[in-house]
Amino acid sequence: MQREDIANSLIVSCQPVPGGPMDSAQFVTGFARAALEAGAKALRIESVPYVAAARLAVRVPIIGIVKRDLTDSPVRITPYLADVEALAEAGADIIAFDATDRVRPVPVEALVKAVKARNKLTMADCSCLDDARRALAAGVDFVGTTLSGYVGGPEPEDPDIALIAQMRTLTPYVIAEGRIRSPEQAAAAARAGACAVVVGSAITRTEHVTSWFHQAISEAYAARGTQTVLGPTVLGIDIGGTKTMAALVSGGKVIEDMIVPTAREAGPDAWLASLAQSTSAWSSRFSRIGIAVTGLVHDGRWSALNPATLGIPDGYPLVERASAVFGKPVCAFNDAQAAAWGEYKFGAGQGRDIVFLTISTGIGGGIVCNGRLLSGLAGHFGLIRGLSADHAPLEDSTSGRWIASQALKAGFKADAADVFGRALKGEAWADAIVSRSASRVATLCRDIQMMFDPKSIVIGGSIGLADGYLDRVRALLGEVPPRLSSNLVAAKLAGHAGVIGVADLAEWAR
Repeated sequence: MQREDIANSLIVSCQPVPGGPMDSAQFVTGFARAALEAGAKALRIESVPYVAAARLAVRVPIIGIVKRDLTDSPVRITPYLADVEALAEAGADIIAFDATDRVRPVPVEALVKAVKARNKLTMADCSCLDDARRALAAGVDFVGTTLSGYVGGPEPEDPDIALIAQMRTLTPYVIAEGRIRSPEQAAAAARAGACAVVVGSAITRTEHVTSWFHQAISEAYAARGTQTVLGPTVLGIDIGGTKTMAALVSGGKVIEDMIVPTAREAGPDAWLASLAQSTSAWSSRFSRIGIAVTGLVHDGRWSALNPATLGIPDGYPLVERASAVFGKPVCAFNDAQAAAWGEYKFGAGQGRDIVFLTISTGIGGGIVCNGRLLSGLAGHFGLIRGLSADHAPLEDSTSGRWIASQALKAGFKADAADVFGRALKGEAWADAIVSRSASRVATLCRDIQMMFDPKSIVIGGSIGLADGYLDRVRALLGEVPPRLSSNLVAAKLAGHAGVIGVADLAEWAR
């Protein structure tokens, strides 16, 4: 093909959400055919199998890419020469690759040479004007704005129209790509000088575009004050070992919240009475209640699995007592499972199957598989045994309680936060304690990957999100072969994951 074959055109990126319900060759080829019937002139497709499937279904130009999550490089798009060869063999006409100035497995010049050797065209996915200059000097055919806003710092909301115009001063073969979500934005990209415009999520990722509409509508209804009619606000409660959070939640957003200490010795009856009193000013603003608690919840009854985290009477009738105290419908879930659902639906999970680990006073977890939250005992990773000589529960040799106890044994009266602070200052005793905890979590993550193979392991909790902790865990997993490695990501909802997740689950339980 020639570069002019895609001039003045719409290119549709047919990349389903990885692990989502449309992540199959059948949907990719369906997206491709539908896009072409509506006027698209070319396609951008990820993975060798999907390029090969689309090649059998269509005759238009295909931009092929391979995405990889590497442990030794931030480059994700077509990082290896073998990827170039496989895409060319599968039928890609243009092969795109990351052209940013970052640590990379293969130089851009080598990728260009490999593509040219296969008589294919090249597209450099750039983040800035300097990337484009270097790529053009290496002989690429097209430069794209694909990676603008994705190489560090907060992700922008809008496409980088200014970069399109700047690149146009270097070459007429500029492909606009990245955060183009409306016809108006696509037209602006064309006016700025792009020879072609790529649109992806707004056309082929149903999960993403639905979430945009859902968020906009929820915010509009909240502003109108009509949530009580069209989507009841839920009171989310997260009872933890050291503190309890109550929050008004609507559409995955926390409207208002409060935190009170958990009076451990008072017991659940007193906790519920205190919460009802503390939230009494909100009583007219919510219609249902979701409660997230540490331990096991079965048929509305609450039992402790590790009384050291929070001791409660076995089989405490949580749903029954809470319904009586608040006078409204109540449902209850394990706190880590609720947080897993919150991160899956509204946070770092991005709608993909995940395992969630919260590392805090204790260790909890949740599993979302095939879009379904696993309940019961599933995810209680803190209680697994075998990683210590005495076969004690993992959380007893890893969590915040353990970190504080080890500090005391070392002669320092310090809580977990103090230990982390001293480790950051270079105090060897503190660094050794944090390192042992991180090592055990790394082993757990490797085991989880082998058992469930999730798209991501999302790490939350005050210990899991402590400064430098996740980096330690990642470093310990650095030598794991890529196929066996875990994609560790920090929880996005932080301390609100539990209340957001349980509030959404309460709505599902209607």
